[in-house]
Amino acid sequence: MMHRIFSAVIVLATIVFVCAPVFIAWAPYESTMGLVQKIFYFHLPSWAAMFAAAFVCGIASAVFLFRGRLISDRIAVASAELVVVFGLIGLVSGPLWARKAWGVWWQWDARLTMALVLWMIFIAYLLLREYGGPGSEKLAAGVAIFGMANVPFVYWSVNVWRTIHPTTNVVPTLVPGMRGPLWWSLVGFLLLYGLAMMARVRLETQRATLDRIYRDLND
Repeated sequence: MMHRIFSAVIVLATIVFVCAPVFIAWAPYESTMGLVQKIFYFHLPSWAAMFAAAFVCGIASAVFLFRGRLISDRIAVASAELVVVFGLIGLVSGPLWARKAWGVWWQWDARLTMALVLWMIFIAYLLLREYGGPGSEKLAAGVAIFGMANVPFVYWSVNVWRTIHPTTNVVPTLVPGMRGPLWWSLVGFLLLYGLAMMARVRLETQRATLDRIYRDLND
């Protein structure tokens, strides 16, 4: 069953990522920023994928913490790694876009600062898992849950505090020629997250199986 789902996601992701560049190229230019505005089609979906991964990591960590299911722990670790990857894409693409739109590379406003802190929380999660020693998995699970709880605050920060970052109501105001490519890119990034997460979980499961076989042979 999982193999079929994995194969279906691969097919869908391939179709989306083949078509997405074409749709983005056809999208109209923004009158003020011109070509640089097309970073938007990568910047926003990367944050959306990061938020989705953070939620999955937090939920899987809660299941592992209270139910002790190892598969949930593997999903949490895989998702945390992808939080860092997609967050890095957002943190790199954002300043490239901001330099043209705002005239500066970075501003310590609410959205940018909180997004950076969220990214660092999941880096701390991975460092704790790697170097925390025996029993650190449960402490790391608590960190992941804390990170998940911060996602809504990051999302709504632009609506609560005065900030130069656009508010959350920008997408509905886009012209149809921009809205379509954006949703196409958004689906593509979410599929990429799902595909990478499943592949990482499968790899970790196979590694655990090999470790168990190795221990059995040594015994």
